[in-house]
Amino acid sequence: MSKLILTHEVDGLGSAGDVIEVKDGYARNYLIPQGYAVAWTRGGQKQVDQIRAAREARAIATHEEAEALKQKLEQARIKVSVKAGAEGRLFGSIKPADVVEAVAAAELGELDKRRVTIPSPIKAVGDHEALVRLHDEVTAVLSLQVVALKK
Repeated sequence: MSKLILTHEVDGLGSAGDVIEVKDGYARNYLIPQGYAVAWTRGGQKQVDQIRAAREARAIATHEEAEALKQKLEQARIKVSVKAGAEGRLFGSIKPADVVEAVAAAELGELDKRRVTIPSPIKAVGDHEALVRLHDEVTAVLSLQVVALKK
């Protein structure tokens, strides 16, 4: 087993700054080469503290603020305008960054694209959903209305 410090959030493992233990192959072949983690050392504790401080600065401060933002986001219908073909098929798909842009354009707040999850690829116009982790215990379900750009 390898002891690592996560530098990015990884679903199922933890958030940036967490110290985890994973199998050697997973660490050596995926987490470290992708830049998601670094090997743990005694001197690495300073790095863990820096990562946690940066994460806390970006995070929504309290559970109550996250709940308030969740209510605001779930009541709104977010319009995402993209290029589409004649039958409503998109040129590409909707990415988390597109969702973050649409939320900002609707003046509903600033989100971190790393906390946006799209359950199934969105490749056509219509109504879809996306998930946003606002806090450790608070997840909002966004209603997306994907429309074709007017030429």
